[in-house]
Amino acid sequence: MPPVRAPRISLCAAAWPGMRGRERFAWLAFGCALLGASRAAADSGSSEASWFSILAPGKGRPALVGDAACGSCHAAHAHTFHQTAHARTSVLASAATIQGSFAPGANLLHTANPDLTFVMEEVAGGFRQTARLRKENGEEVTRSESIDIVVGSGRKGQSYLYWDGDRLSQLPVSHWTEFDGWINSPGYVDGTADFDRPINPRCLECHASSFANLDAPSNRYDRTSLVLGISCERCHGPGSEHVARFRSATPPAHPADFGIVNPARLSRARQLDICALCHEGAGTSRTPPLTFTAGDPLAENLSFPRLPDNAHVDVHASQVQLLERSRCFRSSRTMTCTTCHDVHVAQRDPAAFSPKCLGCHQLQDCRRFPTLGAAIAGRCVDCHMPLQETAKIISRNDGVASHPKVRNHQIAVYPGLAGP
Repeated sequence: MPPVRAPRISLCAAAWPGMRGRERFAWLAFGCALLGASRAAADSGSSEASWFSILAPGKGRPALVGDAACGSCHAAHAHTFHQTAHARTSVLASAATIQGSFAPGANLLHTANPDLTFVMEEVAGGFRQTARLRKENGEEVTRSESIDIVVGSGRKGQSYLYWDGDRLSQLPVSHWTEFDGWINSPGYVDGTADFDRPINPRCLECHASSFANLDAPSNRYDRTSLVLGISCERCHGPGSEHVARFRSATPPAHPADFGIVNPARLSRARQLDICALCHEGAGTSRTPPLTFTAGDPLAENLSFPRLPDNAHVDVHASQVQLLERSRCFRSSRTMTCTTCHDVHVAQRDPAAFSPKCLGCHQLQDCRRFPTLGAAIAGRCVDCHMPLQETAKIISRNDGVASHPKVRNHQIAVYPGLAGP
C-alpha cells in the first residue's frame, strides 16, 4: 500500500503549499515494543539487561547500558524513579500517556480564526492532530500528523511531537492540566496552524536521555537512537564500566572502584552542575549536546549569563540560579538541590518539604507565628518559595494569554503573600 498523502498547512493558515507525502516506518511499532519492554523490565526489577543495544555516547567514553540494566540490581530505586517527572518527561504516545480527551466535542480546539479548528483523534494504530481550514469558497483543507511522542510529565501540561521521516517537529496543539483541555502550544500564534517547529538537540538534551543527530537540518535524528525520559545515567554517568566490574568474578568492594558517578560524593559545584544542565536556563552551548556527563564542569559545555542579584530571573528552568541567590544557600557550605529533593521518588506534597526547613529554622521564629501559630506548620514552601507565573511559557487562546505557575526557588520573604 502506498504511503498516505495529506495536504500540508503552512506557517500561515491562509497560505497553502502543495501536497507532500510523509513516509511511515513499519518498524516504529517494533521500536515502541522495545521501549515498553525496557521500561517494564526496569519497573519489575528484571535481571535482564536493557533491550536496547548499548549506546556509545562518544569516542573514548564508556557506553550507556539503559535503565533496565540499572534496575536489575537497584530495583527499588528504579521502580520509584520511573514514577517521577524526570523519568516521564518524554514517553511514547499511547492512550495511557496522552492526557487530553479524544471524546467527541472534548477533542476540539477552536482558534481565533473562526475558519480554523483542530481535531484530536484516536485512529487505528495511534493518535493524530488534524487542522481543518475552511477557505472562502467553502472548500475545507486539512492536514493531519500523528502524535508520536509526549513531552512533559503532565503535572502542568504536555506537548506532542511527530516524526516526518527522520525529522522531529512539534505539533501545534498541547494539553493544559490546570484547564484539563486542549490549548495552542506555547509560543504558537493563535489562529494559525504551524506544524513545522523543529525540535533541536538542546531541547532533547533536557527531555530525553540519548539520541544521534544526522546531517542538517538540526531536527534530523536516527530514530532508533532516541531514548526517551531522563534515565539513571543522566545523573550517574555511563554505566557500562560499573556493570562490567560488578558482573566480573571479583566485583569491587570500595566505592572509589565502582566505576559509576555517585553525585553525593562530588563537590557541591559538580553536584549543582548536574541539575543546572536543565535547571539553569537556556544557556549558550560550547560543545555538542550530550557532551556533558555527571562529574564534568558544566561551564565547559554551557555558558550562562550571570545576572546581578536585583535582575529579574524567570521562574521557569532557572531553579539553580534562583537557589544560589537564597540566603539559606549562601549561609551553607553543603546545601544543594538534593538537600530538599530526593530524585529517586516522586515528590508532590509541598508540606513534605517543611521538615527540611525546620531542620535549621524554628517554627516560633517565623514572623507569622505570633498571629497564626501552629497553622503555619507545613506551609514553609507556600510562603517562602511561592508559585509564580512564568513569562517563558505562554499559550494564547481566543485572545487570552495563559501562563503556568512554577515554584520560585529563591528562598526568601515575599511581602504581600496571604497567610494560610
